[in-house]
Amino acid sequence: MKIESIMNNIAEGFERKSDHELSRFLYIAKGSSGEVRSMLYLARDLKYISEEDFSLMSGLCAEISKMLSAFIKTLRAS
Repeated sequence: MKIESIMNNIAEGFERKSDHELSRFLYIAKGSSGEVRSMLYLARDLKYISEEDFSLMSGLCAEISKMLSAFIKTLRAS
């Protein structure tokens, strides 16, 4: 699943040792979070996951996306 993409993009951006590059990779990670949510809708619709699991995981993805946005905003302000 793309959840690893979120984590890997954050790590790659951090390793670039610049706020500009980190911010760029945080945007990419945010996009990966959207991809995960999209796949969760598909998994739910195809009955691979329950509505309860869908709600939990999509809520976590939304929370991650908000955290990434806040981190990006903080980096851009500094």
